[in-house]
Amino acid sequence: MRLVTVGVSGSFAGPGSPASCHLVQVPADVSPDGREWNVVLDLGNGALGALQRAVEPLDLDAVAISHLHPDHFVDLCGLYVYLRYHPERGTERTGGHPRRAGGLPVLGPADVAERVGAAYGLGPGEHMGGQLDFRAWSAGEQVAVGPLVLEPFRAYHPVEAYGVRVTGPSSARPGTTATLVYTGDTDYSPGVVEAARDADLLLCEAAFHEGRDDCVEPGIHLTGRGAGRVARESGARRLVLTHLPAWNDPAVTLAEARAEYAGPAEVATGGAAFTL
Repeated sequence: MRLVTVGVSGSFAGPGSPASCHLVQVPADVSPDGREWNVVLDLGNGALGALQRAVEPLDLDAVAISHLHPDHFVDLCGLYVYLRYHPERGTERTGGHPRRAGGLPVLGPADVAERVGAAYGLGPGEHMGGQLDFRAWSAGEQVAVGPLVLEPFRAYHPVEAYGVRVTGPSSARPGTTATLVYTGDTDYSPGVVEAARDADLLLCEAAFHEGRDDCVEPGIHLTGRGAGRVARESGARRLVLTHLPAWNDPAVTLAEARAEYAGPAEVATGGAAFTL
């Protein structure tokens, strides 16, 4: 399994990275069926452009949306256009995608179809069904995408929000499985700690700074220290920090996390790759 941190900027696209987007891949050499699988975790503003450097969007197998703030979902509108109108493989010309019957699975909160349609400007009765197949998350209910198993868990955020625990074939330890946990946007909660239990890699948001943002009402974002606490208490083997707003100093965020967590820790950068 491989993780590419396509977009790591928090709340809006920054000068060095688009907003939240992470690509999980199962390379062909470890895939049981001998082909590559590609799942995207979030597709925030600006992310579709950067995503094309890592994968052909027509070859995606699913998109998992943590919640419906624009910095996590709004580039689904562009993906819809790509899937529909591509001059060689778009459904407008071919009638369907060679890998799938129906649209690309998009997993998300209960009203994901309505919110994406409204963002694109669809009218009453219009839908994206030929291109995007929307499905609602149910916390704790596993979803299989080829050799990957996605298990959503509730995050602590002002809107309906989820993190995702992803299990799949390990590239670092062939013949075994690896676990990636993506928190989405969340504040600290025991449920998030439990969901991250023994993760090989914890991809954790850290949008706030201690002493500056932690006076904001609870239930919005983690600080670097909070992310480190989640990693320590869950027994995660590696911590990668993401969702840092452009005005934050990554070195400060990382120092906060390391004050709580003694394991390997780093700040994600756009386009970085991790082997699990």
